Amino acid sequence: MARILIADDSAVMRATLKSILTKAGHAIAAEAFNGREAVEMYERFRPDLVTMDVMMPEMDGIAAIRHICEFDPRARIVVLSTMERQETIAEAIRAGAKEFISKPFIEQRVVHIVGHVLGR
Repeated sequence: MARILIADDSAVMRATLKSILTKAGHAIAAEAFNGREAVEMYERFRPDLVTMDVMMPEMDGIAAIRHICEFDPRARIVVLSTMERQETIAEAIRAGAKEFISKPFIEQRVVHIVGHVLGR
């Protein structure tokens, strides 16, 4: 079981991910509405993995990934976003994300990718 931080500005998406991840046996360490909150929650709770949206208010997901990876270079971050442009994916990976999942997503793919990034 991993402790996961969910960062997404959509309450519906956070609830969906929480349901998928808890059903897969993980615990939700915290939820963040924007990138700034994601950075604060990461530093406070030190989760095993982060799911990160790209487009969020105050601080976008790419900037949040950079801040988290500066704080913890071993951070495991999976981006879930509707932004499927190759440059966005490449930028997320360069910032420190381990994987990218396009929205809308398939539940089994989320569970598989999270397990893969956690090394399971």
